[in-house]
Amino acid sequence: MRKFCQYLFLLFLLIPTLANAQDDRSEIFTSPYSAVLNHLEYLQEESYDPQKAAKSLTKGSLSDQKLRNLAIELKQIFDGSGSYIRLEEIPTRPDYYDSLTKRNRYVLFDQFPDIYVERVNGQWLYSARTVAEIDKIHKEVYPFGTDKLLNLLPKLGSKKYLGLHIWQLLGGLILVVLSFTFHKILTFIFRNLLVRVLHRYGKVDLAKTYILPAAKPFSLFVVFLFVRLFIPVLQLPPAVGSYLILATNAAIPLLATVFFYKLVDVIGAYLEKVAAKTANTLDDQLVPLLRKALKTFVILIGILAVLRGLGTDIWPLITGLSIGGLAFALAAQDTLKNFFGSLMIFIDKPFQIGDWITSGDIDGTVQEVGFRSTRIRTFRDSVLYVPNSVLSNTSVDNHGLRKYRRFYTRLSVTYDTPANKIEVFVKGIERIVNNHAHTRKDYYNIFLNDYAASSLDIMLYIFFEVPTWTDELRCRQEIMLSVNRLAEHLGVRFAFPTQTLHVEEMPGQLSLTPSHSKTKEEMDNSLKEFFDNEKKTKN
Repeated sequence: MRKFCQYLFLLFLLIPTLANAQDDRSEIFTSPYSAVLNHLEYLQEESYDPQKAAKSLTKGSLSDQKLRNLAIELKQIFDGSGSYIRLEEIPTRPDYYDSLTKRNRYVLFDQFPDIYVERVNGQWLYSARTVAEIDKIHKEVYPFGTDKLLNLLPKLGSKKYLGLHIWQLLGGLILVVLSFTFHKILTFIFRNLLVRVLHRYGKVDLAKTYILPAAKPFSLFVVFLFVRLFIPVLQLPPAVGSYLILATNAAIPLLATVFFYKLVDVIGAYLEKVAAKTANTLDDQLVPLLRKALKTFVILIGILAVLRGLGTDIWPLITGLSIGGLAFALAAQDTLKNFFGSLMIFIDKPFQIGDWITSGDIDGTVQEVGFRSTRIRTFRDSVLYVPNSVLSNTSVDNHGLRKYRRFYTRLSVTYDTPANKIEVFVKGIERIVNNHAHTRKDYYNIFLNDYAASSLDIMLYIFFEVPTWTDELRCRQEIMLSVNRLAEHLGVRFAFPTQTLHVEEMPGQLSLTPSHSKTKEEMDNSLKEFFDNEKKTKN
């Protein structure tokens, strides 16, 4: 009997040991699934046991208390980042092999590449690297000390209502009230303070047209940043929290895109004022094109940012766009040539709006320069659309850049005009040129230049200093009328190509040969009389 009691006592002592051994065997995780399941299962409200949850982490040299805290922080990282773990997708094979890392490793989320389970000594656990990075990742998910609220908010009450704790409902209400208040404060700052400052400096149109439309999306953008910062603190259920965080992650870049889209108009208005101060009118065409390009760029970047916020992997999309862009470039070579041709026009500035240009068969006034073509108004009043690649690869004669406009003609006088009269006539034309208000005085050529078939030719080679073709034509007319009046006054006849049978004298008729009996002094006096009369006429 005594011996039986000793065996019974010994068996009683061995029961806890056997139980612990059984527990230890149950804590050997044979797959990624079992390691992750153990961690999540024992951090649920109905089965909360951080000690058992910490068994899924590689212990190393850490204390049990530190390991428990890290297990809790890891769960908070999943909940706060909206990373919803689907257990049915986690591998259950003990020999699971990651083809990328070529190890027995399973990464839970691409968003957190340092959080993974791996097989060590035949057991699957959260890796030592994961354990070492938990504190750092936790601070990234809960920045600016918001992690301290994780311990403060649950003290507001643990009861549940509509599937949420009282502290979660109160925290959500507080967040909504603060967001609404923050939005009103920002709106007040923009509408009252900033707009008043702009009004004070006379920028009323800038405030109403550009600043106020951009203020609302900016205000909402800041508010959503504030909301996104505190949503993780509420520790909402994974299904709800993941969708809510996903929505805010998409709303933030969407509002930022709207804000920058509006901001492009502000930049465009500033550039328009800068372009208006320059003499080159090509800048005025560049501003709207630059505004369109910036808006297109903002929209494209915004779409990519929203897709990334929704959790979409944008790299395959970018790669696809690159390949598609290459195919598009090959199919649209002419369009790209015209685009780069327009860039060369804007950079080199061979002409500006309103210039009269000539390039091969192209002759007219530049009206508009686009990214694909340049619009030219011909002198027939038709509109010619010229590809920019053509203008950038051919010579362009820009008449609009002329400082002086040349006028060259020949004055043909009859052969019977005496030399003295021609000399006085040439001298008179020189005075006409010098007296004109818009002729170049430092360079002109007026000489008896050629013995033509039926005339003596006087070369008239002068320049007008006028801005437009209309002014040039008006000045030509003024010079030509003055020369005609001088010729009439001096008795100089202009020749024309004819063949004349000339009979010098006939009985009873006057000779057809004009009489040139005046001396040079008399001709000079006649010239002085002509310009005196011209001066009186103008006065």
